[in-house]
Amino acid sequence: MHKLIISQSLTGLNEYIKAERGNRYKAAKLKADEQLGCRASIREQLKGVKIEEPVIIRFKWFEKNLARDPDNVAFAKKFILDSLVKEGVLVNDGQKNVIFFTDIVKVDRKNPRVEVDIYTLDEVVCPFCNEVCQKFSEFINEKVERKG
Repeated sequence: MHKLIISQSLTGLNEYIKAERGNRYKAAKLKADEQLGCRASIREQLKGVKIEEPVIIRFKWFEKNLARDPDNVAFAKKFILDSLVKEGVLVNDGQKNVIFFTDIVKVDRKNPRVEVDIYTLDEVVCPFCNEVCQKFSEFINEKVERKG
């Protein structure tokens, strides 16, 4: 398992839509700025990591309060996944490469951040119980076989 911690909250979907509707260049700059921060964290924490096989990713979003809806918060995985590809950690972020992900949103008023746990298939851990789980492992293997 590889762990990445981004030490800040990222732009949510509502903020991105607002920027997009206001000026498409503003939205493009917002995405580029978010990716710069993500890429800096990746270079620092995942230096030399290159994962070529399919992965399962658990995103843990620690927000400063309950103001944003979980789906709004989790939109920012787009910035993280694109950054992981640009930095060469993941080959691609398509369905054959990222076969499952889950989002957990919590509150940490003093330390908002995003924790990203990246698992390869030989490290399959259930994102719900944090243990090797036979049913989850069967689910993932079935999903991989269908994409084959």
